[in-house]
Amino acid sequence: MSFRTVLRIVVVLVGLGAMAAPIRAATWVPLGPYGGDARSIVADPRNSSHLFMGTATGWVFESVDGGNTWTRLAQIGKRNDLMIDRILTDPMRPKRLLVGAWIVDHPDGGLFISDDGGKTWYDQAEMHGQSVRSLTRSLSDPSILVAGTLTGVFRSIDDGDHWKQISPARSSEIHEIQSVAFDPVNPQIIYAGTWHLPWKTTDGGKSWVSIKNGLIVDSDVFSIIVDPIRANIVYLSACSGIYKSLNGGKDFIGGVTANKAQGIPVEARRTRRLMQDPNHPETVYGGTTQGLYRTQDGGASWQRLTSSDVIVNDVFVDPKDSNHVMLATDRGGVLNSHDAGMSFVATDTGFSARQVDAFAADLHNGAAMYVGVVNDKEFGGVFQSTDSGVRWQQVSGGLEGSDVFSLGMAGDGTLLAGTGHGVFRMQDGAWAASNDMVSPPVPLAAPAPVKPVTRKPGTHAAAPARKPVAPTPPPPQQLDAVVYSIVRADQGIYAGTSNGVDRSVDNGKTWAAVSTLQMPETHFIAVQGKMVLAAGLKRMALSVDEGAGWDAVPLPSDLTQVNAVAVDSLNNLWVGGREGVWYSVDHGQTWMVPGRLVINEVSGIFFDGDNNRVLVTSSNSPYVFSAKLPDYKIDYWDTGWQLRFVRPVGDHMIGATLFDGMVVQPKMVVSPVTDLKTTAQK
Repeated sequence: MSFRTVLRIVVVLVGLGAMAAPIRAATWVPLGPYGGDARSIVADPRNSSHLFMGTATGWVFESVDGGNTWTRLAQIGKRNDLMIDRILTDPMRPKRLLVGAWIVDHPDGGLFISDDGGKTWYDQAEMHGQSVRSLTRSLSDPSILVAGTLTGVFRSIDDGDHWKQISPARSSEIHEIQSVAFDPVNPQIIYAGTWHLPWKTTDGGKSWVSIKNGLIVDSDVFSIIVDPIRANIVYLSACSGIYKSLNGGKDFIGGVTANKAQGIPVEARRTRRLMQDPNHPETVYGGTTQGLYRTQDGGASWQRLTSSDVIVNDVFVDPKDSNHVMLATDRGGVLNSHDAGMSFVATDTGFSARQVDAFAADLHNGAAMYVGVVNDKEFGGVFQSTDSGVRWQQVSGGLEGSDVFSLGMAGDGTLLAGTGHGVFRMQDGAWAASNDMVSPPVPLAAPAPVKPVTRKPGTHAAAPARKPVAPTPPPPQQLDAVVYSIVRADQGIYAGTSNGVDRSVDNGKTWAAVSTLQMPETHFIAVQGKMVLAAGLKRMALSVDEGAGWDAVPLPSDLTQVNAVAVDSLNNLWVGGREGVWYSVDHGQTWMVPGRLVINEVSGIFFDGDNNRVLVTSSNSPYVFSAKLPDYKIDYWDTGWQLRFVRPVGDHMIGATLFDGMVVQPKMVVSPVTDLKTTAQK
């Protein structure tokens, strides 16, 4: 049975369940594109094929087939910003998991515990708010745990139920703990690596000594491991290299000193994770910011096993099969090896941590679509699916790791991508820059007058009268700008850029500035017939004659920033932002709230012409709302995800989550709104 067939069966079954509960509809099904930031991997101690993975968005994933496929377990704290760098399984309680979490550029996080195999989690009270950077369990007494936080070293002697700080309170030295390790025999002996040097206690934290002999001063200590058989052998990784001690940390050799470990280059000095092969103690892996390294002679020499563009966050070695090695990587997801790291393949099916910012449907193939992602560099760019999102293929050759903020398809079927440095065209399966600027091909006509419409009683009044928008200065020779939006129109293609609005009449080969409009930082463009609505974050302008002339459009008085715009088939304007969504039937002179649609943090508005409806999403709500024309009747779907936007694909919808790739709508029942204000705020 094919994967596509399986997906269809899942969609139908989930949809059948939704019919019985139309208000709380079925969660939409994740589609990918797979990959993204994987932070940590750990195995169930009773079954090494049962794995748990931590991510950079608070999600914990599970695999029951040795990491070939993944499913979501839960999102810790229901937050998108938690880094899950450490997961502990429990050899005494099969269903118990502990997670250490932290937040980038913020002194917050926590320690979270699950007692049902990861389905539900609670925040451990004594560690609440602690930025937990490291977490480990004693081999000799599994009930004893230590955690490293920005504050210091904490210990639990009852399997994580209670915690107490064992490093000196308000110490000027022992804080910002990036790594911790136990002596394999004596749990009173604990190692702690800080952002500047390592420390050691032999009495459970009553006293601490600095163990820095041989280390370069101010070395960030990312990882510490102690040989489980020969407790005097300690490996330590820092920004200055990988070090080894033969006397329990009294002296270290290696790094970039005269005794530098061979094969570890200076540029790979950030070794985030050390992992010893449990079956071959002389074999140690070093996961660095420039690839995976391995020593098979106890650190005397090192060999790089991957390309330098692989950023390794964690290394897993199967205790039952040393040939099975897995990597958790930045942007590249999970890499799997069955030959001790000599070769790797991506095994990300079911795991997506992609930030999708752009979408385009193929004009000539209803099952084909494209998405653009940001923050993934050479692992990102553009992904293509030819089977409605079941499988994705990266098609980013020529983009050179650029973020893709917008996608559009020209009238001849050419795919265009908007990046931080202009527009790229897909040509013969590869991308090429297409940023030549030319003069407008045809003189633009004089602006057409906008006929005012009398405001209806009870509508939302827009303040001040419109003012004509001044023309732009002469265009640059190259479109070297951030391209936020690309929209196809009858008269060509519009691009909203950091320089203003540009237009192409030759399917994106060349561009001309729309000189009748002066609006730097044009983020949004919507087109309907001859109407063109352009918007920045704080202003909007409308043309009713294909860009020949423009009128400034006042925002609704309650709206502080524009997040999305649209124009529907009745030529009504739509705008949304933090405070909600509005529409106007008189070109922005007055604004109204559609139906009883009380939402905030509007992230997307899209006019679905095939179904004559306007689709609205919110970044803090799992609901997709639909305003059906011409009566603006509001329907909604509970997707189970917070979304950036949705698009119709055949008789379904597909949505972009905030940080977890694309999701697809199962066969569900549309639910008329009865009390939308209550529903939207659940």
